[in-house]
Amino acid sequence: MPWQKQRSAYRVWLSEIMLQQTQVATVIPYFQTFIKHFPTIKSLAAAREDDVLSLWSGLGYYARARNLHKCAKSIVSFHRGRFPKNSQSLQELPGIGRSTAGAILSLAFNQPAAILDGNVKRVLCRFFAIEGWPGKTDVAKELWQLAEHLLPDGQAREYTQGLMDLGALVCTRGASPACTECPLQQGCQGLQKNLLSQLPTPKVRKELPQRSVQFLLLINEKNQLLLEKRPPTGIWGGLWNVPECTIEEDVSEYCKATYCAELSQVESLKSFRHTFSHFQLMIQPVLAKITISSHRVLDHARLSWYAIEQANGLGVPAPMKKLLGQLSKKFEDG
Repeated sequence: MPWQKQRSAYRVWLSEIMLQQTQVATVIPYFQTFIKHFPTIKSLAAAREDDVLSLWSGLGYYARARNLHKCAKSIVSFHRGRFPKNSQSLQELPGIGRSTAGAILSLAFNQPAAILDGNVKRVLCRFFAIEGWPGKTDVAKELWQLAEHLLPDGQAREYTQGLMDLGALVCTRGASPACTECPLQQGCQGLQKNLLSQLPTPKVRKELPQRSVQFLLLINEKNQLLLEKRPPTGIWGGLWNVPECTIEEDVSEYCKATYCAELSQVESLKSFRHTFSHFQLMIQPVLAKITISSHRVLDHARLSWYAIEQANGLGVPAPMKKLLGQLSKKFEDG
């Protein structure tokens, strides 16, 4: 993996944050681009948040990117640009939890520190036939105790990497792990009890609630798109997106009241769904020409006009990337 080359605390940390709730194949190109732009912790700390979010755009869970930037600033400001070498100090930094701290200590500094990422949880749950969703407090506590008890006296880096690779390459997700290739098959209780397809116990899935919203693709006489920088916290925090209004709202009346603007050539584009971890968002894009009858919109600090090609270089959420592609093609086709 690219983060295993020229291994350092910075590269380990960056990869661990990116890999949270994201598959390896997705992370690899993002990591390579990110490390090219920000090769050191100091270069990341000195970057603008917009530039960080732009490179993160499409990777999801954007709080990770904001915390990544805050963490880099903290390390440069309070730790002279070097990662602390103890778990408590690491966990005091933004976005670093117990498992990420363990990964930095073991993989970068070769210290005996337990990790508990998704791959390690799967190996432990199967080998010891531990039932119950690993996110439950009592199950997580048992897994942490096992992870720490199993730490070897030496070769912490090799042990941790081997355990992670075992989960990624052999004890894989689904009902058909490569048990015949596993060096631990003799003692695996999950294999002996025929529980592999059931472990780890999945979280009980609830039906996701649905919300609906209109995305306002407002184009001025220069073919520029109106974008709004979202608040620093919450869904898509700190990213640029088009203005929104409720699905019930009359778009023309909304723009007249909000921007002192008149709309023309109003066109509803094909709606689509975007799924978050806790709800589904049905998006109805509305494309329209806009005429501003005052400078009110230009005076708003969070609103700005961008050419379509400029907007593609900003930190925008995944649905907006999709719409920008459609707009680019629409304007090219005339």
